[in-house]
Amino acid sequence: MATKVVMEALSPTMEEGRLVKWLKNEGDAVKTGDVLAEVETDKAVMELVARADGIIRKRIANEGDASPVGTLLAVIAAADENIDALIASAPAPASKPAATEPAATEPVAAKSAAAEPAPTHTPIAAPAQPALPPAGPSGFGAVSAPTVAPTAASDGKRSRSSPLARRLASERGIDLSQVLGSGPGGRIVKKDIESAVKSAPADGSKAPAPAPKKTPRFITRDGDFQDIPNTQIRKTIARRLAESIGPVPTYYLTAEFDAGRAADMRAQLKELGDNYKLSFNDIVIKAVANALSEHPEVNAWWMGDSIRHFNRVHVAMAVAIPDGLITPVIFDADRKGISQISAEARHLAELARQRKLTPEQYTGSTFSVSNLGMLGIDQFTAIINPPEAGILAVGGVEAKAVVENGQVVVRQRMRVTMSCDHRVIDGATGAKFLQTVKRLFENPLLLVV
Repeated sequence: MATKVVMEALSPTMEEGRLVKWLKNEGDAVKTGDVLAEVETDKAVMELVARADGIIRKRIANEGDASPVGTLLAVIAAADENIDALIASAPAPASKPAATEPAATEPVAAKSAAAEPAPTHTPIAAPAQPALPPAGPSGFGAVSAPTVAPTAASDGKRSRSSPLARRLASERGIDLSQVLGSGPGGRIVKKDIESAVKSAPADGSKAPAPAPKKTPRFITRDGDFQDIPNTQIRKTIARRLAESIGPVPTYYLTAEFDAGRAADMRAQLKELGDNYKLSFNDIVIKAVANALSEHPEVNAWWMGDSIRHFNRVHVAMAVAIPDGLITPVIFDADRKGISQISAEARHLAELARQRKLTPEQYTGSTFSVSNLGMLGIDQFTAIINPPEAGILAVGGVEAKAVVENGQVVVRQRMRVTMSCDHRVIDGATGAKFLQTVKRLFENPLLLVV
């Protein structure tokens, strides 16, 4: 019986996906679970797998096409099965218009995309009412990193390899056809590439040439301008911006924290070894988490007809990736030690940059933290991540002259700004919450007792 291969909802907020790469050709035999293609969702590049055994009789979607969830992409069937009816019911693939240059008499870039720049600190939001995942990040699913084209093996057959392995091979100049895979069915995985790199000749005689530097995509080579198609993640950022900054009645609370004791604690822990290395953001996340447990009215979502107060504290942290931002979640952060939060934050940030987060790792947050201090920003405002009711924007730590007991002294200071949804958090409520965060951050020993 013929089986449809459709664009699946590979993340909770996915409405459409872009087909990055076909990994199976027409005529290839496939089994249930085989990876058919790589799909860019609004969060990551993920693998689309076969749901039945058979032969790829027809590929309908082209690489680079963006298709709504449910769109027919291909048909799996027996070799002699009639699939004409299925193909006839599929919508015709959208043709891509050829790029054209404006006539010489046209005004140049009259509607530049720079006219309405999107704020770069806006995190990608969770769905309106997702089911909360279990405590802690779950295992790594079928998420893959951005990939390079598969390499043909020496026998003419395609080398089976994971997307991450192909990317690493491309970066290190490794020929996949010369690598023996140790994964299921002989599939080449990350450790096989790492082994190939280690076994490469050390005399440099066959060292791979460094990859040529790519021209930044915003530089125009021909014509007056260049239109860059939006990625799925950028489309989601744009949609969520409109959902937040317009309908949500937002107000802002700014405070300045003394970071002296936090800096001292970081320095003392650093002396114990790398396992105890903390960032200021780790301390902020822990302070926010403990404060949320004391102020459940802030640890809340706006649900329209009700306000949902959570009994568990799940803090999202904004992480910059090439196409925008994503917000991996530290679950039950109030119950975890700072060292555990630090290790988990670094791990999640690395997965986010590789676009390998699973949906369970970036949905279900109850409050968010966005930090631009490491980029030299001393103060900014962040946009709320609906349906959450607040987000804390954290600036950098810097030495400032302040007055203490009538004397001018130099202290390490940090400015934060909390964006509040006034439908959920009243002004006094937000101020009291921020006071608690300040007390905990300025006395970090309270976070470890």
